[in-house]
Amino acid sequence: MQFTKMHGAGNDYVYVDCFAQPVPDRLPELARRISDRRFGVGGDGLILIRPSDRADARMQMFNADGSEAEMCGNGIRCVAKYVYDHGICRRDELQIETGAGVLPVRVETDGGLVRQVRVDMGPPILEAAIIPTTLPGMPVADVPLDVAGHRLTVTCVSMGNPHCVLFVPAATDELVLGLGPQIETDPHFPARVNVEFVEVLGPGEVRQRTWERGSGETWACGTGASAVCVAGVLTGRTERRIVNHLRGGDLVLEWNEADGRVYMTGPAAEVFQGQWP
Repeated sequence: MQFTKMHGAGNDYVYVDCFAQPVPDRLPELARRISDRRFGVGGDGLILIRPSDRADARMQMFNADGSEAEMCGNGIRCVAKYVYDHGICRRDELQIETGAGVLPVRVETDGGLVRQVRVDMGPPILEAAIIPTTLPGMPVADVPLDVAGHRLTVTCVSMGNPHCVLFVPAATDELVLGLGPQIETDPHFPARVNVEFVEVLGPGEVRQRTWERGSGETWACGTGASAVCVAGVLTGRTERRIVNHLRGGDLVLEWNEADGRVYMTGPAAEVFQGQWP
C-alpha cells in the first residue's frame, strides 16, 4: 500500500490515495498500527482520499485508536492539497465530501503547489442534542461541568464533530493531559468529545491546546480552532475574526456575521511518501 505523510500545522496523518489503489482492508486495525509513532509510520490517524459521486473527492478519517471521525479541519486542507498537487482535480475551488457533509475549499498555490487552504467549515451546530451533550443551554455557553473533583466552566460547539471549549489562564500539562481525557469520556458527552484549552491573548488572538478524542493531544485541530472562534464570540471574549496560535502553527478563523458560516485558513504540507508495510 502506497501512502503519503502530510500535516496541517503539525496535525499529522497518514494519507492513502484510493483513486490510485483499492481501499485497504480492516481500516480500524490499519489506523491503529500505521499511526503508532514507535512501531508504525506515526501520526494522529489515517485518512483515505476516495472518489465521490457528490464532490471532487471524499475524505474518510480514522483516529489513532481506530475510531472513525466525522471531520478534521487540518486533514481536509491536506486532502485538498493532495487532490490539487497530484492532479486529481486542478481547480482553485474544490468540493470535499466529509462525514460532516460536502465542504467547499479554496487553494492558494506557490510554484504550482498548494501552500495554504481556506475552508468553508459551515455554520456551527449549537443545539445540545445534536452536538451531542446533555449539558443545558441554547447555546451551551459558560455552563458548569464537574469533572474529577474540578468545577469547570465550558462552552460546547459542534463543527461536524463535538467540541468542549474551556477558557483558562494557562493551558498547562496538568489541564490538557490530566483533565483532557477525563472530559473526553465524561458521561455528559455520549459520543465523547474533543477538548480545547484556550488562553485569550486579546480580542483577536488566542492560544490553544487540544485533547482530541481517540488521539490524545495533537499539535493542531482545525475543527477545534473553529469551535474556539465561535465559543469566543458566544461568551464575549473575542471578536469574530481571530488568529489562533496552536502548537504546530497558526490558523486564521472567522465566524462570518452575514452568512453565519465559519471560515478557516491555514497551511498544508506534504512530508514524505512510502510503502506499507
